[in-house]
Amino acid sequence: MSIAFTFPGQGSQSVGMGKDLAYAFPEARAVFQEVDDALDQKLSEIMWNGPEETLTLTANAQPALMAVSIATIRVMEARGLKLAGTVSYVAGHSLGEYSALCAAGTFSLADTARLLRIRGNAMQSAVPVGEGAMAAIIGLEHGDVETICRDASAAGVCQIANDNGGGQLVISGSKAAVEKAAALATEKGAKRAIMLPVSAPFHSALMSPAADAMRHALAQVDKRAPVVPLIANVRAAPVTDASEIVDLLVSQVTGQVRWRETVEWFAANDVTELYEVGSGKVLTGLARRIDKTVSGTAINTPADIETALAAILG
Repeated sequence: MSIAFTFPGQGSQSVGMGKDLAYAFPEARAVFQEVDDALDQKLSEIMWNGPEETLTLTANAQPALMAVSIATIRVMEARGLKLAGTVSYVAGHSLGEYSALCAAGTFSLADTARLLRIRGNAMQSAVPVGEGAMAAIIGLEHGDVETICRDASAAGVCQIANDNGGGQLVISGSKAAVEKAAALATEKGAKRAIMLPVSAPFHSALMSPAADAMRHALAQVDKRAPVVPLIANVRAAPVTDASEIVDLLVSQVTGQVRWRETVEWFAANDVTELYEVGSGKVLTGLARRIDKTVSGTAINTPADIETALAAILG
């Protein structure tokens, strides 16, 4: 029986996130200051005071979410948590994979912030606005959605971007192809097929310019093997080699976030507790839908930290 730490992705941001941590803990304040310095921007001010539309910009949301996750980890470490030996695995949803790797020591905090700023900008600029789209397909199996994407691909790129479990899959690609796939999904009995209000077709082949940008950026930073294995998004299996992790991070930009399989892997390998470290509780909700044998707990307030440390450290 073991525990894993998971780290949230884009969509979990909210104005005010991390402010109570900064008020309560000097370790959290130090993280937010280091991220501000690394980006040469008062990102913490946007996180705490908004406006929401500025925080939601991909280039801001990605390092901001990471900052809250790492602030939470640093507070817990200052109170006795040692990741190695206590936590068996880490995983993160899309950008959360960078948070997981920062927590596990693969990248420094400053480098992680800069990598996520580059990633956010590169993903935003990879496809002209209006040419790409994403849609959530609710109530169909993975294989059915794969077939639908294949059938729709005559109209352009269309592929599964996220398999979030619980019958929720997100598809991504060219606008015409995704719209065609959403219509096909409805015909095939999907409960819902919802076009998403996103700014780019993330995790699709259209993101290949962003993958190239990340390959270059990742080559410039120091990296170490994580102190605990990462369950990688595109593999849904553990990896510890730093150069292999870099390759998987590049693949992740255009590849599928296999979150359902990640949680299923945890359940099959004696992980009984998933702690979601950072803003929101999206991953905690997904875990409950994917496998009832895995318990999920979100950690994002001072009270959450106290409760989690009591449970983990005894």
